[in-house]
Amino acid sequence: MKRRTAREKALQALFQIEVGKAEVQEAMENVLDGLEKDEYFETLVTGTAENQETIDGIIKANLENWKLERLAAIDRNLLRLAVFEMKYSKDVPINVVLDEAIEIAKVFGDDQSAKFVNAVLSKVKDGLDS
Repeated sequence: MKRRTAREKALQALFQIEVGKAEVQEAMENVLDGLEKDEYFETLVTGTAENQETIDGIIKANLENWKLERLAAIDRNLLRLAVFEMKYSKDVPINVVLDEAIEIAKVFGDDQSAKFVNAVLSKVKDGLDS
């Protein structure tokens, strides 16, 4: 499975976990839809779910005039996924994570999602760099 596909499937699983109240394993099986399990996909989903409190704190600290709870569920979960990758994945450059999140936002989010995700993740990146 390509990493882009793993990220897209992970986003779908995280969405199911939050909105559909699915269990982590159940959500992963649902979104794979016959595809073979992928280690990177599993790491993204389980890592994001396990570190959600820390990740949400990072996101909240970088939101301006927004509350995390008010964000569209897709945007919120995409931000969680990207922040997990930026903070915990040592083998993926932060700029790659940023670019991937923006591209995925264009596919799954609304007209403003890509710009919003870019703005928030750029602030997160600046905080992680310092």
